[in-house]
Amino acid sequence: MTMTATPEIGMVVVQPTAFCNIACTYCYLPDRSNKHVIAQSTVTRLFEQIFASGWACSEITVIWHAGEPLVVPVSFYREAFATIERMRPSTVHVRHSFQTNGTLIDADWCALFRDWNVGVGVSLDGPRELHDLHRKSRSGKGTFDKTIAGIRCLRENDVPFHVISVLSHASLDQPEELLDFYLSEGIDQICFNVEESEGDHVSSLFHGPELRRRYAAFLRTFWHRARQSGRVRFLREIDLALPRMFRPEGVPVRNIQTEPLAMLNVDSHGNVSSFSPELLGLKNADYGDYLLGNINFQTLQEIRDTCVASPLYRDITAGVEACSRSCEYFSVCGGGAPVNKLFENGSLTGTVTSYCTLTQMVPTDLILEAYDRLGRSPAALASAEAAVSLPVPGGSPAAEPSRIS
Repeated sequence: MTMTATPEIGMVVVQPTAFCNIACTYCYLPDRSNKHVIAQSTVTRLFEQIFASGWACSEITVIWHAGEPLVVPVSFYREAFATIERMRPSTVHVRHSFQTNGTLIDADWCALFRDWNVGVGVSLDGPRELHDLHRKSRSGKGTFDKTIAGIRCLRENDVPFHVISVLSHASLDQPEELLDFYLSEGIDQICFNVEESEGDHVSSLFHGPELRRRYAAFLRTFWHRARQSGRVRFLREIDLALPRMFRPEGVPVRNIQTEPLAMLNVDSHGNVSSFSPELLGLKNADYGDYLLGNINFQTLQEIRDTCVASPLYRDITAGVEACSRSCEYFSVCGGGAPVNKLFENGSLTGTVTSYCTLTQMVPTDLILEAYDRLGRSPAALASAEAAVSLPVPGGSPAAEPSRIS
């Protein structure tokens, strides 16, 4: 996207509150004890601006995240969703989505999810011994029992959901055990995040020289066994790579993490950032607090003008250009994740990161590996696509950024 291109808003990450009721050891959120809740007037102002701007894509995913969204009452979301629906132009479809730790899910939440066709992602790191290593209560106890109770409540109420599992040193060696666990709990939509360095959390795992080999071995085994089972409908790491790799000739890949306002992030006070929700609440010597304005006091046009004129966007653009010159995977990822360039390499203008190695390069290599085994013919391509991508009905996390956990 050029500096003068019209924004295309396809994802809005709204922080209903920064507060989280648990305390994961790898959490990057800096303000997770703050119980401030976004005002309904801020939600109204935000979507008034989005819809009036003419920049909304035909489909917008609204992700309620960046804290534990379920600590805010069901009644709050019923009011907010109704307000957004009243303002929504007929040409725009809005889909709401929650990423939750699952510990607070009950029948009332399931009713909301069903009534509004809400996408639900639950953070679950695997069976008890893996999950409770890092996903702990504020008193230091494991949260597995409450999370799995929430998942079972979703199943009992026929609410589609996916899980996001953070892979640690221990779980990287257990692809078969993880798959067996998911299948035993009726979990058929699965996403993986390898524990990464974000904010003030530094992952020792990301600095290991064997990480690419270990993760490739994990994903290869998990994917092949999942296919053989016939019971996994969606594996994000493979299924989101396929359309990027096998898209029509001449169609460029889109990377919303590098486009101004394509991913619009709004915190509970109305402060706005773009490019990645992880930037909300953080500070940097070169880029300040990463904020582009406040939706309560600035128009979206003013926020966009600030964005395209900012050192932040200048350096993100330089990083994308550097990737385009040097990386053979550029046609798949479109320039990487700026926030990971900053956290891992200390600069937005750099190129390869461990994060892009795992989320872009490894899945691409595994798919090409499978494609090679099938002979690289047109028929083989069709077979490869069928073999690696099982169709998923409503509830797929396909539109969501891979890092949200």
